Amino acid sequence: MKHKSPQTILTKPVNHLYMLLATAGALSFLGLIMVFSASSIHAIDTRGSALSIVIRQFLFLVASIPIAIYLSKLSTKNWERIGKYGFIVSIIILGILLIPGVGKTVHGNTNWINLRFFDVQPSEFAKFFMIIWASFQLSRRELKGRFNTNVLKLITPAFIVVLILVMMGNDLGTASVIAMILAGLLFVSGIKMKILGSITAIGAVVFAVLILTSGYRSKRFLVFLNPFAPEDYKDLGWQPAHSLLGLASGGLFGVGLGGSRQKWGNLPEAHTDFIFSVIGEELGLVGTLAVLILIGILVYSIFRIALRAQDPMSRYAASGIGIWIAVQSFLNIGSATSMLPVVGVTLPLVSYGGSALLATLCALGFVVGVALRDPEVRTELIKKRQR
Repeated sequence: MKHKSPQTILTKPVNHLYMLLATAGALSFLGLIMVFSASSIHAIDTRGSALSIVIRQFLFLVASIPIAIYLSKLSTKNWERIGKYGFIVSIIILGILLIPGVGKTVHGNTNWINLRFFDVQPSEFAKFFMIIWASFQLSRRELKGRFNTNVLKLITPAFIVVLILVMMGNDLGTASVIAMILAGLLFVSGIKMKILGSITAIGAVVFAVLILTSGYRSKRFLVFLNPFAPEDYKDLGWQPAHSLLGLASGGLFGVGLGGSRQKWGNLPEAHTDFIFSVIGEELGLVGTLAVLILIGILVYSIFRIALRAQDPMSRYAASGIGIWIAVQSFLNIGSATSMLPVVGVTLPLVSYGGSALLATLCALGFVVGVALRDPEVRTELIKKRQR
């Protein structure tokens, strides 16, 4: 007779849901505080009010929460209907950017649609829709027992189309995230490591060509190795150099909330791509470690929920969402610490960006729904209500 091993805090299924909700809430709250701190000077200079940027972030957060709650209550059947058309939706919303006069170009990237009161970034939603679409395709293959189906042919061509559309807007950072999501989903689907390694190598070559054929990209790629070099410091080395200066000056406990010196014009995109640097400067090593721990727990809880998913689509999609958040966090923090070239992606739930915040919370709403469909989690929640 087999005895069940005793459950611990980290293995009890309902705790994975609590961990997800707690870390997502903590990161979102910290994000509001740090967006206000990092953006206040820029907001005064450009909009006349220190609160103008953080208010927008707050409004997006308030709007996102009920949407995420609604999505968490959708059934698997409803998600399958959404997944069926996820690729088409992604093509449409990315295609809108290519219409002359519609797409808004910022720092060379045509990645936004200006809706007068706020900008929308379609590629953030395309990430989510492509994960749901690919998960639907993979689950349908599994449920029908078609394990001999070529997974590469099943989902890769659609991802390539999306990547081409994203690169037409010159957004290599977002393209990198989507490519890594594809690689992660192929891995989860059980593809042979030899094939995955070959695909990864081909992808690396393609990205290398894209970098080397663009003078700006190639300089930006190489400058992270030594951003303080005299020939680069006042040009492409400025952002990574001042990001490192901010992190270095924070020490153990930081200079104090609101006390960042780099945000006074020295660090462009302080409230978006480089918010981790401001956290390091103002909250110190303790603050940056806290962010890393929260992101780590969030990703861990997502994957634990995915492992217990009751249906293959939920398992694939929750895994894809975990990959998305983990990869984007890695790229953002790697850029801020000059361990990677500056790729221009935000830190999930923390950086300023209404589209990114809404898309991420919608994705987390999906994962919450997966957890709530777990019989053991439902039983625990019912017991708690009855106490």
